[in-house]
Amino acid sequence: MSRANTEPQTIPVTGTIPAGATSEADASQKVREMFTHIAPRYDLLNHLLSMQLDRLWRARATERLAPILNRPDATVLDLCCGTGDLALSFVRSGKARVIGADFAHPMLVRAIEKSARQTRGDGSRLIPFLEADALQLPFANESFDLVSTAFGFRNLANYEHGLSEIFRVLKPGGTIAILEFTEPPDHLLGDIYRWYFSNVLPRIGRLLSGDPEAYKYLPKSVSLFMRPAPLSALMTSVGYTSVEFTTYTFSTVCLHLGKKST
Repeated sequence: MSRANTEPQTIPVTGTIPAGATSEADASQKVREMFTHIAPRYDLLNHLLSMQLDRLWRARATERLAPILNRPDATVLDLCCGTGDLALSFVRSGKARVIGADFAHPMLVRAIEKSARQTRGDGSRLIPFLEADALQLPFANESFDLVSTAFGFRNLANYEHGLSEIFRVLKPGGTIAILEFTEPPDHLLGDIYRWYFSNVLPRIGRLLSGDPEAYKYLPKSVSLFMRPAPLSALMTSVGYTSVEFTTYTFSTVCLHLGKKST
């Protein structure tokens, strides 16, 4: 389901607030510590808890972005890249130069290992992974043709600031792509989704990761995150044009796209 952002919406300018966080800096630190701790089981839990659908969502995003990814002259930043699954999908499917960035070092260690396995024998396709904060990117203005993020944007301590940083490093005419969970509408399937996220997912996550707080945070962060229309409105207010979104899997996941005007 695809929609253009054509109607004004209320814009709640917020960021994630983990339990006990008292400031943006504190929120960022708590999120970094949480993902550092669950990194060893992160891929297993992603695939298990999503019933492998996370692979499908990344594949759909990759397909949607193919016109950019197929350009040999394009440079792509996968932000909040985690263990690198979206960046690796981009490299498998296209010719663009891809860079990954995340602020949790153990996630990047795994991303580097996965990239080495995927590109064995072809060093030219090895992905550089950098440790970087999405709210203070270490890149020059107008560096990238595409900046993507998959299931990491909602963890930012300040969404507007994050969008502004992405806007800064995008080239004129560049594209932002945010793949993120979203709260589904109130209906039977939505109710089942919320029950699973609130009751089943935290228990499995606790058992396999050893971190009960991380998998309490996940459903809470999704329920508090902006719905597609308000996030689209926030993107427009920051300066993005041609803003649109597409929902997948009973409106539980959403791909947001926007452009930086030339």
